[in-house]
Amino acid sequence: MNRTTLEVERAAAANIERRRNRELQRKDRIFNAKVRTIGLDKDALDYQVEERKNKERMEAEILQACAAGLVHNDRRACLLEQRQRKEQRHLESSIVQFRKDCQQPQSGRDFDLNDPDRLKKLDGKMMLPGLLGEDPQCSERHLKQQEQLREWFLQQQCEKKAAKQQQKQAEQEYDQNRITLDHRAVELQKIEEEHRRAVATATKNFNQAKVREHTSEMAEKREQDRLKEEEENYAEILNHLQGALLSESTAGVPNVPVCSYKGMSAEQLKHIRDCQQQQVEDKRRAQLEQHQQELQEDTMRMAAARTALLLERQQVRLNRQLRRTLDRTNTQLAEAQNA
Repeated sequence: MNRTTLEVERAAAANIERRRNRELQRKDRIFNAKVRTIGLDKDALDYQVEERKNKERMEAEILQACAAGLVHNDRRACLLEQRQRKEQRHLESSIVQFRKDCQQPQSGRDFDLNDPDRLKKLDGKMMLPGLLGEDPQCSERHLKQQEQLREWFLQQQCEKKAAKQQQKQAEQEYDQNRITLDHRAVELQKIEEEHRRAVATATKNFNQAKVREHTSEMAEKREQDRLKEEEENYAEILNHLQGALLSESTAGVPNVPVCSYKGMSAEQLKHIRDCQQQQVEDKRRAQLEQHQQELQEDTMRMAAARTALLLERQQVRLNRQLRRTLDRTNTQLAEAQNA
């Protein structure tokens, strides 16, 4: 087919080249005044007729080549089909021959049960006594079968009983483990509640201490404000008593002019010193009480922090113990279920 295709292409190229040359020659005849004639161009018409005939002849050759190719392919297909049928017949005959040689009915495993000539092949001495087809050991065989069935039935009953007993024991162990786990959970819940109550009590005590501290601070502040106000009032009164503007005596203290003032008397100085000493004592006492109160608050705060830390450690220990108990119980339950 490839060679035919190449020939067709080569012929088509040659035809195109001839048409191109002919067209050039025709142009030369038409545009050449010496050669051109008036009327029909007989040479061109003859050439066209010849070209049409050549074209028809080439088409007929192409059709013949295609038909020859189709015939060739059909012959090859027929030969291949014949060869395949021959090989199939040979394979089937080989299979039949193999079955005939190696797979005969006599070589089968159950041929002795289906052998139509089995009774003919048996010897007269090997036949059972009595009538043909009689089985004298039928009753004995039935008894053995019944005994075997009874043994199987008793064995099945024992196995079922053992399985029920094992299942019952597993259920009891499971229930016991659940009860133990519930008791342990209740105990841990009680311990946790006690821990919460202890934490709440410690928190309450700490809050009360803070309230008392705040109350004492407020009272101390009010006392300091009162003392300060009294000191300021006393200084103001003293300034008024010793001032030059007053013309009358106040509280038994005569009004002394500035020009004639020679200083305070011994009683006035003693009274002032006594007041100052009292103020110093009050201030020292207030500072001492504040220091003691701060020490007490620090002690209470440290005790509350220590108690909270101990309770937190106890809670962590209890949680760890509960986790180990739950893991152990889950492992036991899993082993029991697997068993």
